[in-house]
Amino acid sequence: MGAVRTPLIAGNWKMNLDHLQAVAFVQKLHWTLKDAKHEDGSVEVAVFPPFTDLRTVQTLLDADKIPFSLGGQDLSPKDSGAFTGDISGAFLAKLDAQYVIIGHSERREYHHETDEVVASKVQAALRHGLVPVICVGETAEDLEKYGASAVPVGQLKTALADVPADADIVVAYEPVWAIGSGQAATPDQAQDVCAKLRAVVADTLGADAAERTRVLYGGSVKAANIASFMREPDVDGALVGGASLVVDEFAAIIRYQKHVGV
Repeated sequence: MGAVRTPLIAGNWKMNLDHLQAVAFVQKLHWTLKDAKHEDGSVEVAVFPPFTDLRTVQTLLDADKIPFSLGGQDLSPKDSGAFTGDISGAFLAKLDAQYVIIGHSERREYHHETDEVVASKVQAALRHGLVPVICVGETAEDLEKYGASAVPVGQLKTALADVPADADIVVAYEPVWAIGSGQAATPDQAQDVCAKLRAVVADTLGADAAERTRVLYGGSVKAANIASFMREPDVDGALVGGASLVVDEFAAIIRYQKHVGV
């Protein structure tokens, strides 16, 4: 793993935890990591609460000086206007969100977001100074028909088509067949696809961008397997779903450097 890439462990809460539960969760996670003397900057921790929690979590992070980054789970490709229910990147930026997840498999499946819609959301994020966490991945059907890398590589090429070379982005490989299944990809599988995704960044944005861009793995990540993924040279962190809702489990994932040498 490149020396300039700080590992990123990102917790996507999805539609879980109201704003009161969010306070209790963040406080407990902070205490757990503080007690373990882990908040040394060697790993960046980011949480992605539901929109209704963001202001509360932001206030808590600021007031208690908790060193977690904050992100939104989605954003509109539009900046403002008559788009009922949508959330502008400008709103996220005003809440000091640093990141926003774009193109998650659930958005692609349930909201029918195309690669072109994902690309427009990437542009919206960049307009407002947000770092897009660009999610790509293949279904079980895609895997059988095209192989492991063809679909995510194509998705990323479209997402990066109009991105400037100096943009700060994160790429998250999430094999759809692994999400919530309890059956993660193998470290070799994750490495193979993550390396190909980094090559797309190099071809599209240049070698410097490829070297600094963090590529995450997501899909049934847990404390028992995180270290094996983090040993791979092109895996720079994890986008964690269900396990990010369990304080002790998520803390153990964040502390992978402590309990297993990497």
